[in-house]
Amino acid sequence: MTDEQRTPARQISPHSKPGEKQLDGLIRPQRLVDFTGQERLKANLTILIEAARARQEPLDHVLFHGPPGLGKTTLAQVVANEMQGNIRNTAGPAIERAGDLLAILTNMRAGDILFIDEVHRLGRNVEEVLYPAMEDFVVDFVVGKGPGAKNVRLKLPRFTVIGATTRLAMLTSPLRARFGASYRMDFYDEAAIEAIVMRGARILEVPIDEAGAKEISRRARGTPRVALRLLRRVRDYAEVRAEGQVTAVTAGAALDLLEIDALGLDDLDRRVLRTIIEKFGGGPVGLDTIGASISEESDTIMDVVEPYLLQLGFLERTSRGRMATPHAYVHLGLPVPSPSALGGNSQPSLFDPPGE
Repeated sequence: MTDEQRTPARQISPHSKPGEKQLDGLIRPQRLVDFTGQERLKANLTILIEAARARQEPLDHVLFHGPPGLGKTTLAQVVANEMQGNIRNTAGPAIERAGDLLAILTNMRAGDILFIDEVHRLGRNVEEVLYPAMEDFVVDFVVGKGPGAKNVRLKLPRFTVIGATTRLAMLTSPLRARFGASYRMDFYDEAAIEAIVMRGARILEVPIDEAGAKEISRRARGTPRVALRLLRRVRDYAEVRAEGQVTAVTAGAALDLLEIDALGLDDLDRRVLRTIIEKFGGGPVGLDTIGASISEESDTIMDVVEPYLLQLGFLERTSRGRMATPHAYVHLGLPVPSPSALGGNSQPSLFDPPGE
């Protein structure tokens, strides 16, 4: 079960929802110059693409990694457009058998791009087929059975594999080593998200002012997919309650109705923080214990909730578990305990003088 299936009602979930792919395809930039944010990544990618075009050879294999919703799929499509090559899209869970991958690889043409989303979820037997295909552009397969079986090696045209993963640590070392270029995608700053919202509003023909776009970008958790989803929800609210015009007041009212606060935290985020603070004294507390306390999967908390709370400085990971920081207390309007109570050790040190 995916994280999105576990928490289908979250408007600020970075995972794609059913029915969004058509709209995403309409809004996604097609060229690198139109891609907003990730400036350092774009600079490195521009050099990689221009060098490959100058040598008139396919691009080296590329790996994009980072939290969901930041544009890894979009960048893969942009790279294909810049290289003027065809892109074939698939996902790690969709390739169940080695034969499935063989069917894809034997249909690749020179200069084509194979995009594998969630590449960390490829099976080990599938990876064994992909290794020689990426390194030597050949595939090996067995024809026949028993004593008459023969190993056949088929040469492939030079193509490019672009992988995307939200869990770099789960990628096996041999597969990771075969990507010539690896880029991490980070959360976007508020200015970049605001530009993405304004561009999305122009494409969707949503009347919006700068203050309205800024209000949406403040609550979008630094994630373009979330920002564009919130834009559509604010548009719905504006059409019903505000004659279609999106202003700061309209956007704020719409997002307040969705229980998304000024920093982009929703009910699940606040429940996680309140559980750590109110039930476990601010922590440290284990992830499984938090999940059991709020009836959520621990994987959902780790992959969907934690990254943004860590970025805000509301949560701290320790060897003993998760702890809420003073910033989390302030945001929730709770009294901040003394430093000694925030995970401090109440036992005296061996080096303290007696009586202290």
